[in-house]
Amino acid sequence: MRRPRSSPLVPATRSPQVRPALAVTALLIAGVWGQELLDTLAFGGSLDRYGIEPRESGTFWHVLSAPFLHAGFGHLIANTVPLAVLAFMSAVRNLWRFLAATVIIAVLGGALVWLLGRGGSVHLGASELIFGYLAYLLGVGWWERTPTAIGVALVAFVLYGGILWGVLPGNPYVSWEAHLFGFLAGLVAAALLHGRRPQRPAGTVSSGKVSTGTASTSRKV
Repeated sequence: MRRPRSSPLVPATRSPQVRPALAVTALLIAGVWGQELLDTLAFGGSLDRYGIEPRESGTFWHVLSAPFLHAGFGHLIANTVPLAVLAFMSAVRNLWRFLAATVIIAVLGGALVWLLGRGGSVHLGASELIFGYLAYLLGVGWWERTPTAIGVALVAFVLYGGILWGVLPGNPYVSWEAHLFGFLAGLVAAALLHGRRPQRPAGTVSSGKVSTGTASTSRKV
């Protein structure tokens, strides 16, 4: 059967990028587990010093390493499933936007932790990405307001909305700053990558009218 050509009245749809999303998610999980194994077996946990140390000169670049470090296997195990699920859900629609969102969450969220986080602590862990991806999915639902985007946002919220309490100060050994600023960075990523909604092509019929076609953990030191 011949597939009909796309029409200006019916924009072409993109199929979910399931295989690339699975691949990049597997690579992410393998990376954080491989790093923790290497750190434990070869470095005795000393790589944790590359977490974020707020306002310590010369350590700002740690914003790039901190989300992939963990304070032991218990910390890593707790983060693995939500990281995998939310990363896959974020990547399955558009891999390149997912990668851009990851950079925004790591750099912007980490920069805010470095600037405003508690001193005398090392902030590290994938929870910054977890909160960022959750916020990203919620933000995409808000900005796009398509059935698919809203449905994904609702599923993400049902699965992991309960973690949002983690943005509030509590356990002194848990980096609520990384949670909060990761979440805010995820919202920024959604706004930057999805904020301009696609415009209708010229001549699109809508409601009987013609449109002219003019969207983490901190360790005390």
